[in-house]
Amino acid sequence: MPKTSQRKPASRLSRSGKLQRRGAGQSVSKRVQRPKHRDGDPKLAPGEAPVKPIRRNAQQQSPQGKMAPQPAGRLDPSLSMGGTGVLLQEVQPQANRDPETDLEQEIIYGRQTVLAALRSQATLNRVWILPRLRYSPQFLSLLEEAKARGTVIDEVSPQRLHTLTAGANHQGVAAQATPYQYMDLEDLVEKSRQASPNPVLVVLDGIQDPHNLGAIARSVEAFGMQGMVIPQRRAAGVTSTVMKVAAGALSTLPVARVVNLNRALEYLKEQGFWVYGTTSRGADPIYGADFQRPIALVVGSEGEGISLLTQRHCDQLLSIPLAGRTESLNASVATGIALYEIYRQRSPHRLKRLEADTFLNKSSTKAVESRGLQKISNDR
Repeated sequence: MPKTSQRKPASRLSRSGKLQRRGAGQSVSKRVQRPKHRDGDPKLAPGEAPVKPIRRNAQQQSPQGKMAPQPAGRLDPSLSMGGTGVLLQEVQPQANRDPETDLEQEIIYGRQTVLAALRSQATLNRVWILPRLRYSPQFLSLLEEAKARGTVIDEVSPQRLHTLTAGANHQGVAAQATPYQYMDLEDLVEKSRQASPNPVLVVLDGIQDPHNLGAIARSVEAFGMQGMVIPQRRAAGVTSTVMKVAAGALSTLPVARVVNLNRALEYLKEQGFWVYGTTSRGADPIYGADFQRPIALVVGSEGEGISLLTQRHCDQLLSIPLAGRTESLNASVATGIALYEIYRQRSPHRLKRLEADTFLNKSSTKAVESRGLQKISNDR
């Protein structure tokens, strides 16, 4: 093999101007190349500790081979050197995040919804309103009372309200309220008995459309019923959309949310409630039922209706007779018709109307008889 040529040491000038070679009179340390194994790892010197290679988790590595970002404030153990870690850069907050609405609170909007919340003295953290509505007669006094309770009143532009409500129909006002407080079923039953000797509770089975839930809540409160019961799973809850459709009804209407709907129906039976279920066909007509007792009215979803298991827990199934070709009604429409029938049977004006109709029928009969007698007498 040919001998490798050794490189001569570089020359430099001394202070005296003489040319000297670097390392003259000193021991020259030569760089020793370690023999490599077949796998490419260098051979360790005696007494030298092995150096662990940096290994990155495959889950933290992106398809392009770059490290994925980690949560801020945490150390990356794969980048540790000498017992010290590298603090990753903190994740910057999103640019479009609103600091005012970053709290775990609900944004309600719409004039009737906000007015109902103000009248019921609900806990409102902040109210955003247009300047032309701020000093209107329907808002002025209520906003002053809310401001005295600690609510922040902000006069904003329509664009600001559009951003806060994500483009919804805000009608010039929005508010930041605490999440809806559900009531326990036991407390709802007790409160309903205090409100009426024969309370009516509407039980919803699988209503997933928030607009239907809001419309049903509006009808329940409008006809003077005592509350609603909704399941916790596979059903819509009380959100800002529901409160907007309900038009303020949920500010005074209590709602209980239960885990098992069938167990809740059995509990209502133990408390003396008669459970009615509504179906589209194959049931007794609703106008023939007796509603002069504590009632739990079960309403199902539009597509599937009341489940078969829930129907077995009902004391009686009712249906609304239809004259057209349409086989079923919207869930909120059917609930409104059923609630009106309950209200009609319990209405204190019903007996007066019946007495008035009887009086009119008797008077009209007497009038016809008298006219007939007069005609007979005239012919004679």
